Amino acid sequence: MAVSAVLIGAGQRGHYVYGRYGLDHPERLRFVAVIDPDEKRLDRFQAAHPHAVPFRDVAAWAEDGPNADIAIVASPDRHHHDGVLAALARRCHVLCEKPMAATPADTLAVAQAAVEADRLLAVAHVLRYTPFFSSLNAVVRSGRLGRLITVEHRENVSAFHMAHSFVRGNWAVAGRSTPMIVQKCCHDFDILVWNLQDPIRRLSSFGSLLEFRPEHAPPNATARCTDPCPVHDCPFDARRYLDQGWPADGWPLHVLTDDRSDHGRLAALRTGPYGRCVYTAGSDVVDHQVVAMETAAGVSVSLAMHGHSGEEGRTMRYDGSRATVRARFGRHQEIEVTDHRTGAVEPVPIEAAAGGHGGGDVGIVSSFLRAVATGTTPLTSAADSVESHVLAFAAEEARVSGQVIDLARYRSSI
Repeated sequence: MAVSAVLIGAGQRGHYVYGRYGLDHPERLRFVAVIDPDEKRLDRFQAAHPHAVPFRDVAAWAEDGPNADIAIVASPDRHHHDGVLAALARRCHVLCEKPMAATPADTLAVAQAAVEADRLLAVAHVLRYTPFFSSLNAVVRSGRLGRLITVEHRENVSAFHMAHSFVRGNWAVAGRSTPMIVQKCCHDFDILVWNLQDPIRRLSSFGSLLEFRPEHAPPNATARCTDPCPVHDCPFDARRYLDQGWPADGWPLHVLTDDRSDHGRLAALRTGPYGRCVYTAGSDVVDHQVVAMETAAGVSVSLAMHGHSGEEGRTMRYDGSRATVRARFGRHQEIEVTDHRTGAVEPVPIEAAAGGHGGGDVGIVSSFLRAVATGTTPLTSAADSVESHVLAFAAEEARVSGQVIDLARYRSSI
């Protein structure tokens, strides 16, 4: 029998990931309500899920909306907290997009609310549900590296993705969403926590908005790329959205506009946020940041995040006393272990997976539904995810303050 669900937020993730799962697996997931302030999004979701009763806000559903077994919270970051609490109050198990909340205190409050409500609360750390990161975790936890000495983890955001999401898009202004290290690297801190099983003792961080500033705009650049701008060698030219190579129902066009015709895309660039010059769009989040960490056992860990990569993906290296593992996750995936004694390089097999985020989008929903059915703890429960959030918020505080953060003291303060 299908699990009944309410979707809170029918945007990119809500409609195209969770809604798609319901269409592909109607025997497992059936939406009975959908909540979004945008009437066009409600209409679009209802066209695909006619049994979903529409609501413009969470309060209206909470007052007299249909009951549901689960709620999926895919609203903007700063609304996750309210959506989760409303769903828990309605006795729903909850799957929430990361981050759980926009502040450390609210993050802890949300996790505690799930405990008090005796409901499951899982965070959509989709990377844990991929064959790639499961394989990497197995290698690191197996002991074959010997005593772990140092770790390097890089989140390489492609230049156009950076411009789309963090300069022109929903996460361009930290006060309206969350800092980039929180929004983007909750995943990465979660993977580090999962792999290391060794709490971070202290950290420091540096970073800034280096490129996307008015003084770096090319000469004669216009406020919008469609004005038209005379600069034709800019890697962030929004007229790239007009290229025919983008998938009509995929990223980034399904964020740009619902009308994917040539006319519709051009109209969106002329009037919407995605046509603005990146140098004068008003972004205030970092475009590069590094975090240096030390674990309780003395392992040195570095996390680098930046938005100027030629290819989207994550690269990792774990050096131990007996072996080194190098890994690459993106368009191409590979994991290899080099033995320090013999010099032999062994590739690690990675199971094939379909779907977004290397199979993680499908994996998170399937796993959560199993947890609900069996009453077991989700792999990325809120209780486990709190630590990744704490590290991300602490990293931002370290960057802004210029101080080394003692994590025991920081945890106590929130």
